[in-house]
Amino acid sequence: MLITSRPLDEYCRLFGLSRAALRAVPGPVLDCPGGAAGLVAEARELGCKVVAADPAYAAGLPELLARAEDARHTMAAAMPAAPHRYLAERHRPYEKYLRSWDRARRLFAADTAEHPGDYVAAALPRLPFADGAFALTLSSYLLFAYPALFGPRAQLTALLELVRVTAPGAEVLVHPLHDDRSRRTPHLDELRFELGRRAVGSELRTVRRHADGRRRYVLALSRPARYRAVPWTNP
Repeated sequence: MLITSRPLDEYCRLFGLSRAALRAVPGPVLDCPGGAAGLVAEARELGCKVVAADPAYAAGLPELLARAEDARHTMAAAMPAAPHRYLAERHRPYEKYLRSWDRARRLFAADTAEHPGDYVAAALPRLPFADGAFALTLSSYLLFAYPALFGPRAQLTALLELVRVTAPGAEVLVHPLHDDRSRRTPHLDELRFELGRRAVGSELRTVRRHADGRRRYVLALSRPARYRAVPWTNP
């Protein structure tokens, strides 16, 4: 499993978000898995509180950064070898793109030292957070990207856990919906049916790349907000 170092702007592109949208989130955001991303540090500059959760944090910073550096080298080799799976280099030069990872990784390393409480060593499907703790949850390149680690039942359990820690009426956003060979998850309809049986709404959203117009798909999950009980009083 790659430990990636994505910057905030890449998160926005993946999930169809914007910096303004992150500023407007009315509570903390969960990034699971967080990897060695710059999101926590960069979002803090916007006034947005993000907590990153990843089992890799238990290994300590030196090992984590070494794995993140390895992932950078893996991507540097993979992108030109399989250009059909990535944005064309004429739109986004590979080395320039990977330098954005380098910057995000440096931000991550500095931020973990200054704000260690924002980085929690935890793994799905059991997260150490209270019900409804987050106003937005983001999960990228995990549940559907590694089907050998997360089969259909494990995917359902993990998605329900992400919903549990997300406030009613708020959203869980998941991307991508394909594996590491760009094969779309074949049982996505069945997963959405099972989520619906558990009162979890789901929506497939299309996010278009600005550079080449190609579509990305994001799975948005939410559970309905409960009506707050209002005491009855007679005049």
